[in-house]
Amino acid sequence: MAYKFNCTNCKNRCDGKSLGNYQFKNDVEYSEHYENLLIQEIIDFGLFAKKTERDGYPDVEVYEYEGGPIRCYIEVKAQRRSFMSVSRILPESDLIPSETMVLNLSDLLRYFEVAKVEPVPVYVLWVLSERPCIVANDQHLYFIQKSDVLQKIYNKYGDKRRFRRQSGKGDVVNGQHKGVVVNYHFSLEELTPFDINNI
Repeated sequence: MAYKFNCTNCKNRCDGKSLGNYQFKNDVEYSEHYENLLIQEIIDFGLFAKKTERDGYPDVEVYEYEGGPIRCYIEVKAQRRSFMSVSRILPESDLIPSETMVLNLSDLLRYFEVAKVEPVPVYVLWVLSERPCIVANDQHLYFIQKSDVLQKIYNKYGDKRRFRRQSGKGDVVNGQHKGVVVNYHFSLEELTPFDINNI
């Protein structure tokens, strides 16, 4: 399935300008909203899910049933904007703006390590709630991929998909730099639409 959308036809086109003001707290709350929605969807489906309490682990733990064996881990990333300059800044990335998905590089590498010691899959799930080029009728939509597949892509492209942005307002919270500045990028074509039946 191809997701090559024409950005010039978009009614709510990303402007390609750096925000400069990165609201870490707002981003966290936004992601947590979708974590809660995902957990409820999984429970409604008949499995059991909860937020993890394990440091360094993905956001959500999924179980066969409450108190039962663990089924998988899911990291939830809510992405609002596209990387409009990706083709210019990362010319060897094989990425185009409308399809570009982002993840904190340090998180990505940590999930690779978690996957090495866990007997169940580790997933990364992206939420495209404000990407009109992808999401029809302004509905949120989930795309997902296993960490081992993401690692193969990472091994193939290396630093060709890595980008460090400048720090901006909102990155520093209570004297600590919390904002993500080093990111890694993937294509929607490398992910699959989320289906609870397949986790």
